[in-house]
Amino acid sequence: MAEIEESKACWPIDHLRMDIREIIDGIPVGVALISPDLRIHAINRAMESLTGFNRKEAYGVPCRYIMRNNLCPIGCPARKILEKEDQISTEGDIINLARQKVPVIINLSPLKDHDGKPIGVIETVEDISLVREFDQKIQGPSSYHNIIGHSPQMEEIFKTLQLISQTDSSVLITGETGTGKDLVAEAIHISSMRAKGPFIKINCGALPENLLESELFGHKRGAFTGAVEDKQGRFRMANNGTIYLTEIGDLPLSLQVKLLTFLDDKEFYPLGSNKPVKSDARVIAATHRDLNKMVRQGTFREDLKFRLKVIRIELPPLRERGDDVRLLMNHFLQHFSKKFNKQIKGFSLNSIPIMLNYTYPGNVRELRNIVEFAVNLCQDEVIHPENLPSYLHESVTMGVPVTDNPANTSSNTSTPLMYRESLYKATSHFDWEKIERQMIAEALAQSRGNRTGSAKLLGWGRATFYRKLKKYKLG
Repeated sequence: MAEIEESKACWPIDHLRMDIREIIDGIPVGVALISPDLRIHAINRAMESLTGFNRKEAYGVPCRYIMRNNLCPIGCPARKILEKEDQISTEGDIINLARQKVPVIINLSPLKDHDGKPIGVIETVEDISLVREFDQKIQGPSSYHNIIGHSPQMEEIFKTLQLISQTDSSVLITGETGTGKDLVAEAIHISSMRAKGPFIKINCGALPENLLESELFGHKRGAFTGAVEDKQGRFRMANNGTIYLTEIGDLPLSLQVKLLTFLDDKEFYPLGSNKPVKSDARVIAATHRDLNKMVRQGTFREDLKFRLKVIRIELPPLRERGDDVRLLMNHFLQHFSKKFNKQIKGFSLNSIPIMLNYTYPGNVRELRNIVEFAVNLCQDEVIHPENLPSYLHESVTMGVPVTDNPANTSSNTSTPLMYRESLYKATSHFDWEKIERQMIAEALAQSRGNRTGSAKLLGWGRATFYRKLKKYKLG
């Protein structure tokens, strides 16, 4: 501690510190000023968010304990800057206070006095975790960034997303819960010109009104009891980037007026301040609520609704996306098999109809959870019916229809799906015996008549398989 205290009073730019803090706080990437003895002299808000350390904790501490990047042990880049008076730009990883590994781009440059002598280092750190994550995703006609789907509805949405990524207009995303509104908002940001800026997300329904206003627009010290220092707020943090307001239907009326003012003027007043603050942030909002109905009920401003939905994206429920169910089943199976280090190759023939004939009221999120559950329980190379949640079996025995309008189910090429369609053409009710008979026939066809192989495909024992053959007179 004595070593730290000694370092706090000896840097030549000390008298400029307050001005520099204001300047670097406006920069959307993490910034740190490092003294010649390699200690933190100042960090901005973005660096606080990135590392998890606040500026008071970081001040005077050796930079390797705050930045914690993978370059420190193999050759301190700040020391190289001071010795060679050069610039360094490289990719690396940092470990934040929550012990999370964050991929970043690190830039270091020397700070010099009037005589050109190095007096310190300025380091910028840019979080590229979203870019790195998206780069690892499969790109192709069935996906847009990390959104998966090849149904006509999703293909149309992918085309729209490509177009609006070139604009800067407000976007309103609507759809049932679990349809992927958060993924769409992230995709819009990452494919836009603001991709290098911050992506700030806040749930408008998660905080009470007084706290939400402070969280969104910030406050001045003394604005209310407990406001011991200035707070910049999410809109200011999103400067040069995107602010994503989820559950916009839960925004109180008083804050709707403030949001409307920001959309019109790109400025707002923090709590306790009469000085406007400008922020160049793109607004994306999302809700599962019916805003038209809320306008009629007087709980949502009509003028705000029109300002938000300059561009509107309506995400379809999973039950209307046809073959996307099978596509997502396989996608999540691969994801969780890899995550849990399992060698699961697919779904058994008798588990597929159960999955395909469920209506998924929780949409893609529910399907994802079901597959994660099944992969956790599965001890074989394929997912069996007993690995699925029990309520799926109950829905089958109750004859739950696959869609509200089965006739609209799109055509496909997967065998179980073809069977499902033919079944619905024949009858509007679920008939398990017909499905089971068809599954046995398909298994025999796939295994070229090999009964042991057919039983394995279905996940049954040989005795069960022979009993079913006899029952359906397929032997």
